[in-house]
Amino acid sequence: MIANESLSKQDMNIYPKLLLFSLLFLLSCIAKAQSPNILTKTISFKSNGIVLIGTILKPSHSKVGVVIIHGSGQERRAMQFASLLANNGMTVFTYDKRGVGESGGEYAGPEVGTNNIDSTNLNLLAEDAKAAVLALDNYLENEPLPIGLLGFSQAGWIIPIAANKCPKVDFMVIFSGAVIPTLEQLRFQFLTEGNQDFWLTHSEAEVRAHIRHAPDRYQFITTDPQESLRTLSIPGLWLFGGNDIQVPVGLSMERLDGLRAEGKPFEYHLYPDLGHNLTFSDTTQPVKTALHWIKSLADKTKR
Repeated sequence: MIANESLSKQDMNIYPKLLLFSLLFLLSCIAKAQSPNILTKTISFKSNGIVLIGTILKPSHSKVGVVIIHGSGQERRAMQFASLLANNGMTVFTYDKRGVGESGGEYAGPEVGTNNIDSTNLNLLAEDAKAAVLALDNYLENEPLPIGLLGFSQAGWIIPIAANKCPKVDFMVIFSGAVIPTLEQLRFQFLTEGNQDFWLTHSEAEVRAHIRHAPDRYQFITTDPQESLRTLSIPGLWLFGGNDIQVPVGLSMERLDGLRAEGKPFEYHLYPDLGHNLTFSDTTQPVKTALHWIKSLADKTKR
């Protein structure tokens, strides 16, 4: 594999900083303060020789478990989002990303000039996600629940890999996650250059032509999520914003349509007026859609 390349300052500004989104506005709209009947427990677990630290939030009556998977930033435990899920009857496990907060290991991300979407790092983060699922499953050994992975942005590549590694994953929910190879994603982001008005001056046809023909600025082994998704039979939900300038949503939905045609139990919802940060918008609908989908699935799923 070709070694990682450092990014220029200009490239870092447009490189995919697929961070776990702020939920302050969202929580003020649809979440109540954490209920006193939600138990919290800090636990440690091992993955590839390092120790990761996380928190489990467990309501008194739960039908489903959820492990939260990070975006590409230096993400600690997503306690606000975890509280939102727990207040909706879900047992949630959220952990500090490797090399961040109390977790051991080395963080790889755009802020430190590392190409953090090469296959080595994505597979390592998928191993961490698998270990987190096993840790939650072990915690629930006397109360087995269906367990799903829920994540944002970069998690769109990590979750399918982790689900293939861990048969205990029963479903997946992905906000603004690409369903295209990592190299193609970079081509799109170098085209948009972070311009919030990009879609006012560019067409879908132009974007697709650029993704097909643009040269790659960085060379690494690409990861195509379709390879993992084709081997999965668990339900999946994707949520997209039509004005996303980090993920080529049209192509991602087209790839999902192809997988659905192959019989995969995948669904997606498009919010035409929203951008990449679905949970940091004026509407709470994407998160409400995810909550409803998980609850409906939990009612039909038994371990």
